[in-house]
Amino acid sequence: MSKTVTRAMLSEQAAEATELLKADVSHIGQRMFELIGAELIAGETVKLTGFGSLQVRHRAERVGRNPRTGEEHRIAPHSTVMFIPSAKLREALDAMSANGGKPASKKTKD
Repeated sequence: MSKTVTRAMLSEQAAEATELLKADVSHIGQRMFELIGAELIAGETVKLTGFGSLQVRHRAERVGRNPRTGEEHRIAPHSTVMFIPSAKLREALDAMSANGGKPASKKTKD
């Protein structure tokens, strides 16, 4: 079973890897999320090289149907954020799938 990775866990790992204070790394991460959110709210696409892109998509008003009763209802127009993984991330995920769901071995520096 997979575990959920939290922002705190990522901050801790980044602090260990960079030898910076966890509070500093956490502050930088928080500010990055604020900046990304502001750009998305402004309707911009955010590209994170080697990871993927975040895009705002607008959904028009449409008619939905309750699957149990078949009753129709209106779904209001709204905006949503879509994540499109980079080719590099897709390749890594494909390699993981081909490896029976296990991550491919990491290359180590000598």
